Amino acid sequence: MQLRDAADVTTAPIAALGLVGGYVAARETGIRPLRGVVLGAAGLYAGRTWLARAGAPATAGLAALYLGGFGASHPLAKKIGAWPSVLAVAAVSAAASWAVVDRRS
Repeated sequence: MQLRDAADVTTAPIAALGLVGGYVAARETGIRPLRGVVLGAAGLYAGRTWLARAGAPATAGLAALYLGGFGASHPLAKKIGAWPSVLAVAAVSAAASWAVVDRRS
């Protein structure tokens, strides 16, 4: 399998998919570490584009927001529910990715 060139990848849906897909994978299989595998794979794939198109500082910020969203979704879920929490952090991560990287293309 060959990956698309980093400069040609739209990252907002990948960031959202990593967060939502990780949640679904863990929920449906009961294997919580699988969440991290999906989250990590999507994060690495998006991250190479963030780095190629926006540089290291933007990549660090987007990665912190992406991983921070994963962490924040847990306490947020206690207040608003699991699905709303996951969808909220996925939307924030996707919007930031679009604003910092994707809209430039």
